[in-house]
Formats: sequence, structure tokens, C-alpha cells
Amino acid sequence: MVLEHFSLGGKVAIVTGCDTGLGQGMATALAQAGADVVGVNVSDPVDTAARVRGLGRRFLDLRANLSDISCLDGLMREAVAFGGHVDILVNNAGIIRREDAIRFSEQDWDDVVDLNLKTVFFFAQAAARQFLAQGTGGKIVNVASMLSFQGGIRVPSYTASKSGVMGITRLMANEWAQHRVNVNAIAPGYMATNNTAALRADKGRSDAILERIPAGRWGKPEDLAGPVVFLASSASDYVNGYTIAVDGGWLAR
Repeated sequence: MVLEHFSLGGKVAIVTGCDTGLGQGMATALAQAGADVVGVNVSDPVDTAARVRGLGRRFLDLRANLSDISCLDGLMREAVAFGGHVDILVNNAGIIRREDAIRFSEQDWDDVVDLNLKTVFFFAQAAARQFLAQGTGGKIVNVASMLSFQGGIRVPSYTASKSGVMGITRLMANEWAQHRVNVNAIAPGYMATNNTAALRADKGRSDAILERIPAGRWGKPEDLAGPVVFLASSASDYVNGYTIAVDGGWLAR
């Protein structure tokens, strides 16, 4: 019977940045659990759409530059028109810029913080307003990072944005839990995605990272499947404001 609480049958989930990598893995997992998926991307999510539809679920392809929050209300309207309602938001879209802090530019600061933090907050706000209007409650899953807990090196705006994601996740949970809106986050560790291609190509750096990870491997998009389905389902109805690390044990070292 407990497995019924993990079912997302009849639910509609918005997943941002799901054309590849972690977003694709989470969108696929939500579809496996029964949800229809609204993907919000800059690029054509052709593979993700095929995966979701191959599972017998519907997929709506929406394109937007999420750095401009003026698009958010329109995206929400299109999602509601598609599904009749929205039940889940996965705030996954994000970027990273690498440079020594002493040389880091204002443009690289603004680009990263705007997308990774500002848009995350205002898309969550749009989702919460829709959940309240529906009277159904809902689930918001933000994507944080190990750098929500640590400082890192050469990624000042990314560290600031992901630290902020963990903070606003708590803030939103404090205000919206009473309305049955659960806000939580997932903090991926070192994952084999486009963002880490340069690190994985540097054998010395990659070996040092792997030595620190108790699991002894880079994470994969499918490693987020269980956590995202848990946080998107009724199984997590009494989980509020928490950030789950999915890092192979990195933070435990």
C-alpha cells in the first residue's frame, strides 16, 4: 500500500531545463511514476519528449528564455491549458560560469544569479499561486547543489545562487506549508552531465574528485529519479523546507 503514495497518476509536472542531463532524468522519472510532463527549455527536447511519450504519458514542449521572468505567467497558463491543472514544479534550469573570484565579471555574476536564483523564486511563486487557486496544494522541487553547503572554487555566482536556493526553499516552505504546498530541494553532487564535462576530461581533477566520493563514482541522471518522485508525491506530504543531498556521500566526508 505504501507504494501508492509514490504514484503520480493524473498529475501534471513542469520541469525546466529537461532537454538533457539531470532535468531529462527527472522528467523521465516523473513520467514513469505516472505524470504528464511540461518541459520548458531553450533547445528542442526531442529525446526527452520521446522518452516521456514512450512511457504512455503526454509531453508539452514549451520554449522560453527563463532569464527573463516576464515569460513565467504565460508558461503557467499554457501548462494549465494543456493539463487542466498543474501539480508539480521542478525548478532545474541553471547555468554555471567558471573564473577565479579575483577576475570574475559582473555579467557572469548577473547571468548566473538571475537564472539560478531569481527565476527559481518567481517560477515557484507562479506555481504556488496556481496551486492556491486550484485549492489542491502542490509540490515544488528546487535544484540546489553541494555548493549550497560548501564554498567551492572558481564559481562565485554559482555558489551564491545555490546557497540562495537552499535559503529560499526554507522560506517558501515556512509560508506555504499551511496551504499544502510542499517546497523542498535536491542537492546533486558531482554528476556526469554537460556542466562537468571539463572536470571529467581533466584526469587529475577527476581522480581527486572520485577519491573524495565514498560511492567511488560520478552520479548519473537516474540517481535523482527516486528523490524527485518522493518529493513530488504524497509520500513527502510532511517534508517541508528540506534539501536532500544526492552526492554519493561527498558531504559525509
